[in-house]
Amino acid sequence: MKDFRYIDNIATLKLDEATCIGCGMCAVVCPHRILEMREKKAVILDFNACMECGACAKNCPVEAITVTPGVGCASYLISVWLYQLTGKEMDSGCC
Repeated sequence: MKDFRYIDNIATLKLDEATCIGCGMCAVVCPHRILEMREKKAVILDFNACMECGACAKNCPVEAITVTPGVGCASYLISVWLYQLTGKEMDSGCC
């Protein structure tokens, strides 16, 4: 996802490699494919492409991944897109 960026070095994504059991669910559900399995463990391929949706953390059975959705303003961008589609203002809780 080299073309897709939010603000560099602001994402809250954290991966505890010691806790990871290598199930691969995080890599399956990540919409930007920033997580990958290597040697039976998850690795972050592109930290700055994280949109903080939280799918990886919600699908990790051992809570090896944490992320605070919206901190990098992903929720703001989504609310803008929804406004453009629906014409209704959404409270993003961001910025």
